Amino acid sequence: MALVTGAAIGAVAMSGIALGTACSAQVLAAFTQTKMEAIAAQASQRAAFSPPEAYQQQQQQACPQAPPRRPMTAESSFVRKISGEPDNETIRSMAWEGFSMEEAKAHADAEHSRAAARTPSEVLAELQRGNARFWTGSATRPEASAFERRALISKQFPCVAILGCSDSRVPTEIIFDQGLGDIFVVRVAGNALDTVTTASLQYAAHHLQVKVLVVLGHELCGAVKAAQSPAEALAKEPRQLHEALTAIKNGLDQSRLVHLQDSRALDREAVTTNVKHQVEELTRDKGLMNKVRSGDLLIVGAFYEISSGIVDFFHE
Repeated sequence: MALVTGAAIGAVAMSGIALGTACSAQVLAAFTQTKMEAIAAQASQRAAFSPPEAYQQQQQQACPQAPPRRPMTAESSFVRKISGEPDNETIRSMAWEGFSMEEAKAHADAEHSRAAARTPSEVLAELQRGNARFWTGSATRPEASAFERRALISKQFPCVAILGCSDSRVPTEIIFDQGLGDIFVVRVAGNALDTVTTASLQYAAHHLQVKVLVVLGHELCGAVKAAQSPAEALAKEPRQLHEALTAIKNGLDQSRLVHLQDSRALDREAVTTNVKHQVEELTRDKGLMNKVRSGDLLIVGAFYEISSGIVDFFHE
């Protein structure tokens, strides 16, 4: 009797194992199908790095012994990961296989040439379009592929330098929908000029040859608000903070600001006044102004509205 019962239990257990195996196979198949569909959808929405013919020829000249790269499809890429089988195709949104530093450097050189050919007005227009993508909810969030990240090892060639605030709500690259290597960013409380921030912008203009310098203020800037405190209150701050806030305060037109009763209007006017003051300080730099007069550089002010995500440019 016990033997019969044990056999029955064993049969049930075996059927459970078979059922579990079948369910696992179904789950794996469903997961595989879902994953492949997701990759295919991503590939159709995002164009990733795939060089044009001219660039492929450039690569062959730079590294003639290297065979031409072949793309990898979404399906074969995923199958390769779960089966370990080799393939020789890739989707456009995925990085190349086996790229060399020579290829990465050739890509950097080509991108550098394209960046150098852009005019300051074109650069500013792209910055405005990027912000429009951000506040309309259509940002592309450009993330560089492994190939493009390696290309940035050899050089950087941003077209824009931005003096912005350290405020955690104002992530400069994000609000302009820009990626790695696109913007030279200087961030400090109150987006104010001092020896280090001025030198950083000079480096961007003279060594990196950026086409646009932006001083970016923002809604509800704590540093600008603190700078409007009475001198007695500022004197109680640590020495370095007292000096920084006093420098911002000296650039604000307090006699005009005290007449503003609306808190939002006062906030915006104080921030934009600070931005204009910093821009005017930059216009006293002879080296920068020589570039402005030659048409190689634009210097502009801007105001970022946290509540809407919109950046207004002004004081060009």
